[in-house]
Amino acid sequence: MRLLHTTLAIAALLFVGSAARAGLDPPAWTEAQTPFHIVGPIYYVGSKGLSAYLIQTSGGLVLLDGTMEENVPMIERNIAALGFRMRDVKLLINSHAHFDHAAGLAQLKADSGARLAASARDRGALESGTPPSVTSYGVVKFPPVKVDTILADGVPVTLGDVALTPILTPGHTPGCTSWRMTVREGSRSYAVMFPCSFTVAGNRLVGNTGYPGIVADFRATFARLATLQADIVLTPHPDQADVLGRHARQVAGDAQAFVDPDLLATIASSAQAAFEADLAKQAAGGSK
Repeated sequence: MRLLHTTLAIAALLFVGSAARAGLDPPAWTEAQTPFHIVGPIYYVGSKGLSAYLIQTSGGLVLLDGTMEENVPMIERNIAALGFRMRDVKLLINSHAHFDHAAGLAQLKADSGARLAASARDRGALESGTPPSVTSYGVVKFPPVKVDTILADGVPVTLGDVALTPILTPGHTPGCTSWRMTVREGSRSYAVMFPCSFTVAGNRLVGNTGYPGIVADFRATFARLATLQADIVLTPHPDQADVLGRHARQVAGDAQAFVDPDLLATIASSAQAAFEADLAKQAAGGSK
């Protein structure tokens, strides 16, 4: 049943990605969600439809993704509700430079004074507020934000006692970045993965003048994902990993609700199948 739920959620996200900003942004993207603890030092502070993850360290807080600009007050309230202060957010990191995950970063950076670390290939989009790829829904701009630190693939970013390793997984955007860390909960250690998005989501795969290497990047990413493993997967859209559903099970007493060693492979294989189908359709002259 859990596998079916996850598969249906992924299928829904494939549609959502192409519908975004065509006047069809899902209401859940800006719907308030009570913040909650996930595992170890990781907390959820996003909306019902867009994830933002807060990571507590001995040197301050790390915030992964800013979601949409209109969500910033909600994210800041969620951080405060957990007993933290915005000035303790020292590092901002991003999954990818699309408006639904990066538009809030500029305001969050201004409000916290945090530094932003991002990939070289998404830096231009973040600092201009304009993704380069040609899409079926046009160009969706967002508030530009200065990148302070450029990530090196596989080289950990450390704050206090926490190390987060960026794993470049391009395709969805040129600098799409997945993140990996190890956490302890009680006597156990867990490999936690924050994957970037792997869906086509309206990107042109054929004749994309803004991102000519998109197909090769997607294929390299899927090959790389096949070599990775995670005990816990926390996605940029909570539906992709049933994050809110798993939290409900956690509250009901399932201490292992977020532990799912097969989930990363399930998400990757579903996205790869959808990518190949979309590529074939576009190559044959069809459109999304």
